[in-house]
Amino acid sequence: MNIIKHLLLLITVFSHFSFLQAGIVVLNGLSHTHKVENGKVYRGSIALENNGNKLQNVKLFLQDFTYHSDGTIHYSAPDSHTRTNSGWIRMNTNLVILKAKEKTEIVYEITVPDQVSGPGSYWSVIMVEPVEEIKPDENRHGVSITSVIRYAVQVITDINTERAKPDLQFEGIKLGKENGKRFLNVAIANKGNLYCKPTVTVEIYNKTTGQKTGTFSSLAMGLLPQTSKSFPIDLEKTPAAKYNAVLIATDEDENAFALNVELEVKDG
Repeated sequence: MNIIKHLLLLITVFSHFSFLQAGIVVLNGLSHTHKVENGKVYRGSIALENNGNKLQNVKLFLQDFTYHSDGTIHYSAPDSHTRTNSGWIRMNTNLVILKAKEKTEIVYEITVPDQVSGPGSYWSVIMVEPVEEIKPDENRHGVSITSVIRYAVQVITDINTERAKPDLQFEGIKLGKENGKRFLNVAIANKGNLYCKPTVTVEIYNKTTGQKTGTFSSLAMGLLPQTSKSFPIDLEKTPAAKYNAVLIATDEDENAFALNVELEVKDG
């Protein structure tokens, strides 16, 4: 999950079923990485656009977050985990009002402390959340559902990276099917102290003949320290059989972590 988009359903009892979706989009990505030094100040920005047809209020606020390979994402108050940088970040505003089709930039400033507890990556997220005004219709009965898309924009600061590194570990593998396609889901944890974007590759060999069946890879995804993700690998039309396989997780600096496993691909 390298974009972090969250669907918040606000359900209130009145009128008929109606669906209202805010037209706010983030134009310059959901992950901003800064290489920083102790005691210095850095600036970044979040570009927003209201591509809807009505005026839109948008609030912005900081949160800490972590995620795990089971799909869970944990949001918490700022300064609630050991590698947070939320106390370093200030925004030029916490509320903007955008007219239809209007664009703007939210500027944030990162003031790095003179002393940081250790090298590596520190992070938090700036939440971008449209504010919908819910107006009850007293003349109708039923349920009105307002769908609000909010964005979590990661702000990652890397400090003293020459003394930091990721440490990728395999947490589990699972064969599964989705939309008729067979996938190998590989859970990877980053036990190190540096953010990285690994790719997972699997080389598959027929267990009986030793013949190589194929090499398949996942997409690259960002992985923060002390978090984990599931990396899905499309096995395409791998025949049903028993296989020996080599899993290789490689980050963008070509650091590689390997594991030998056995797989059994079944029909159906």
